[in-house]
Formats: sequence, structure tokens, C-alpha cells
Amino acid sequence: MTWWHRLTGGTSGRGSRPTDFLAEALELEARGDFPNALTSYRLALRERPDDLRVLQNIAIAFSKTGQPEEAIRTYRRALQIDPDLAGAHYGLAFLLLKRSDTAHAGMHLEAYLRSSTGTDEATLRFRAHAQRTLDRLRAEAESSTASAQSAHGHVDTQHEDSHDDQTRHVDSVRHDTQHDDGSPGVSPSRRTPEHGAMHDLEG
Repeated sequence: MTWWHRLTGGTSGRGSRPTDFLAEALELEARGDFPNALTSYRLALRERPDDLRVLQNIAIAFSKTGQPEEAIRTYRRALQIDPDLAGAHYGLAFLLLKRSDTAHAGMHLEAYLRSSTGTDEATLRFRAHAQRTLDRLRAEAESSTASAQSAHGHVDTQHEDSHDDQTRHVDSVRHDTQHDDGSPGVSPSRRTPEHGAMHDLEG
């Protein structure tokens, strides 16, 4: 099928079935052709604008092609449709971590842990990784807060106002609130969004 026919949603010939753009995207992604997979995902989304699977796969493809801001926007769009979408929370958390937004990353890790209920090996592994990451963020936040409080206690009272203006107090991620496939052998058709987020973290 020509690029123009794909873009316009046409078929490859008379009597042929309409193109299954999602299947096409998954096949292209399996071959590592992420730019063309992204085009096919977009065409699939045009046919099914609220399809959560397509949205999450588009977010992963955006991550694979070096477009993290587009991936973040796409995960957030998916969460507007389903606020409890575990994979979107997971993927979004690690994308936010890569741009040092630890507070909101922590919120999405907490949301992932609340909404992820699977008991299969892969889900348990992702949950364990999310929990370790969240624990690290909490420890860093507590350490930063303690350091700030200690420094504040040693400042002369005449400089307290200035010190307050300059000190960054990091709130606990406990109160704050979208991987490319990082697991060998997992095909795109079976991959969860968590696989994509793990690749984002490692990349």
C-alpha cells in the first residue's frame, strides 16, 4: 500500500479488506520500524479515538522515537478516559522521572500500585520495581527536608526570611501525584505499557 493510501485510510486494491492499522502498527513495531509504526497507530486512533490500547502503544512509540513530551501528553489523554489505567500511570511516572519531576512521578507510581492487580510474574516484577522506586523517592524527599530544616536551624534570625525564600522544601511524594519494550522476547502484541516504561527508565 502506498504512503498516500495509508494516510487516507484506503485499501490496496478493489475488493480488499480495509487495513487493520493496529495490526499493521504492531507488525512494524516488531520489526523495529517505529516511525512507520507510529503513523499506523495514529491512523488506528483516528478510527478508534478512545481506544486505550492504541493510545498506550502510541505513547510507547513516541518514547521509542525520542518524543517524550508527546508520550507524556498521550498517557495523560489515556488517563482522562480511564483514571485507573495502570499501564499509563507506570509509563508516565518514569517519563516524569527522566525530566526530574519527582513529585508527580511519585503520585503516578502510587496510582499504579493501587490500580495494578495482576498476579502474573511480569506484573509482580513491575510492581516490585515501582515500589522500590517510590521508596527511593520518599527517602530522598525526607532527607532533603531534614537537611533543609537543619540548615534553617543554624541561620541567624536576621537572615531567616532570606533563607526561607532560597530553600527548596521537597514535599513527600506520598502526598503528590504513561516503555518502550525493555524485556527481551516480549512481542508488541503481548507487551504491556509497563514494558515500555522500563525501557524509558533504562534508556
